[in-house]
Amino acid sequence: MTAPGLSRRQALRLLGGGALAAAGATAGLTAAAGCSALPTNTPDPRLLPSAAPLPRPFATPLPRVATLKPVRTDATTDYYDLPLRVAEQEIIPGLRTPIWGYAGQFPGPTIEARSGRRIVVRQRNDLSVPAVTHLHGGRTPPASDGYPTDLLLPARGGFASSASHMTDERADVVRGVRTYEYPLDQRAATLWYHDHRMDFTGPAVWRGLAGFCVVRDDEEDALPLPRGDKDVPLLISDRSFAEDGTLLYPALDAEFREQPGVMKAYGGGVLGDVVLVNGAPWPELEVSRSRYRFRALNASNARRYVLRLVPRSRDGAELSSDELRGEARIVQIGTDGGLLERPWPRTEIALASGERADVIIDFSAYPVGATVVLANVAGDGPAGQVMRFRVTGEEADDTAVPSRLSQVERLDPARARVTRDFRFESGEVHGHTGWRINGKPFDPARMDARPRLGATEIWRLTTDAAHPIHLHLAHFQVLSIDGERAEDPVAWKDTLDLGAVQTAEIAVRFGGYRGRYAFHCHNLEHEDMAMMANFEVI
Repeated sequence: MTAPGLSRRQALRLLGGGALAAAGATAGLTAAAGCSALPTNTPDPRLLPSAAPLPRPFATPLPRVATLKPVRTDATTDYYDLPLRVAEQEIIPGLRTPIWGYAGQFPGPTIEARSGRRIVVRQRNDLSVPAVTHLHGGRTPPASDGYPTDLLLPARGGFASSASHMTDERADVVRGVRTYEYPLDQRAATLWYHDHRMDFTGPAVWRGLAGFCVVRDDEEDALPLPRGDKDVPLLISDRSFAEDGTLLYPALDAEFREQPGVMKAYGGGVLGDVVLVNGAPWPELEVSRSRYRFRALNASNARRYVLRLVPRSRDGAELSSDELRGEARIVQIGTDGGLLERPWPRTEIALASGERADVIIDFSAYPVGATVVLANVAGDGPAGQVMRFRVTGEEADDTAVPSRLSQVERLDPARARVTRDFRFESGEVHGHTGWRINGKPFDPARMDARPRLGATEIWRLTTDAAHPIHLHLAHFQVLSIDGERAEDPVAWKDTLDLGAVQTAEIAVRFGGYRGRYAFHCHNLEHEDMAMMANFEVI
């Protein structure tokens, strides 16, 4: 997402990075068609074309993802079972697609949680390969953070713990069942959980291992924001399909067991040609003329989205300003780490892999019978649209967007005692094209930073290509992009999208827990090809 706290000029520059990514996607389309692509110093994400016919957009209702029910509760804790299973879903109409799913579904069921109320999640791995679950955005003890070598081996055996990628001496490897404990000592926010297995995150998420965790608190509950059926999580992803409906993925190891990585042409990232929302292709949601809250998550492996509303009349013509009954804009109220201080009206929202945007759309601006396409202006062809809203009727609406949403603490960079530099760049890794941080591929035994518990540090992040950069445990605030000071609104982030050849300075607070954590590029193909490093809170 274009980070809240940036000036308009900075936002445009970051959107320029999104345009570079879109150009990369176009280059991938050209290359796939057998034409020469634009020259580049680093590999761009590339389109993997489907063999199955692409489904007709807006023909499928938006699925409402099921909420996971606790198996028991006590005074302080909610307990859940969330097994990992192979299942089938009808994603492309008329075809059955095998998936890997939390509770056997894609997306996985939404976990509804309260700030400060502990949840315990028990997982049984009924897949044929190991798994690791990471609560993305969670302030989590290291034993439950989903470190990439803390593997949960298949319950039915068949995968030896001596496999080549399990050489981390500190790894906590178990078979069959693991329990994760999440204290959720953090403010309300839209989190998500996904597989984080070392070297194989990309194919595991591509096959379906992703879901929402929505944390609520009293501060947010006191606001007159839309709720209930009008508080809608949107898990946005792209996929490609074989003729029989199975998911295509250009892995070097089709069984996702031993050899990590993708075919050389896809080393910059894999793009699908079918855009899914909550597991459905280009779905439609019927809405009333009232406010809705949408929690948008980019759960794609490598695709960036720049979301914009395109309203149309009953006959399909684009609505003019005279036909609109108010200002047709998206109002952003939150980001990765929860509510902003104040609402931020936007014409478009940029989201890179792993980022979330919490937004309000007021459909009273549109007449009954109108449709509103959620377009992706960073995409071409089928990837240029995400879903559609259809305005079906009037409804009383007592919701509002207050002028002040939350009090967000500003980190003072003057109190930071350490500044660290990290370069995210391509390069050779173990004899193959890969991705590195500070010239080094990922090594679980190497600590690249040792911040003190409770300390604030300045991290300077520099890119060669576009990289969405994610820190486990530690939330941060953006201070500057390319030397330009960030401005309001203030926001807590856990993932920052940087375009090609950019530098950001962020203020990071290392609160919560001591232990080992990872930070990495959230382009999942980059991550799997060694663009990850460690920090240890001491």
